[in-house]
Amino acid sequence: MAILVALFIAVPILELYVIVEVGGLIGVLPTLALLVAMSVLGATLLRHQGRGAWRRFNAAIGSGRFPGREVADGLLITVGGVLLLTPGFATDLVGLLLLIPPSRALARRTLRAYLGRRLVVAGFDRMSRGRDPGTGRAYDYEASAEEVDDARLPDADDSPSGSEPE
Repeated sequence: MAILVALFIAVPILELYVIVEVGGLIGVLPTLALLVAMSVLGATLLRHQGRGAWRRFNAAIGSGRFPGREVADGLLITVGGVLLLTPGFATDLVGLLLLIPPSRALARRTLRAYLGRRLVVAGFDRMSRGRDPGTGRAYDYEASAEEVDDARLPDADDSPSGSEPE
């Protein structure tokens, strides 16, 4: 939690510092134009890379393969796009790195290694479907229904009007 608080304080201060420094070097209007251009570039890259990730996700689902890589790419692309849309040069740099496939692959591997130490992923294989996970015995998923006449139902007179049983 302390890390998040520090980031929410440090990142805006860093962004303001870099914007002021760049503005001092190239001027206010070119700095603003550069920030707007980076946001437009971010939106364009987000749309392009997001569509590609969506196609790869659907292809993985269609082939029956778990789309773990595609989900991670989608997450990183979304974070990268949000960072590029956020005004500032430092966040733009990180966002751009997340939208470029080679650096995104490195970020994905780092994220996987980090989360792999902290999360346990449980899955079901095709052989375990229809089985109780605790005992491994098959359970009945084909149920049968029995018709009951209205006389045996409690509060049969309270049935909604217009809905007669057939």
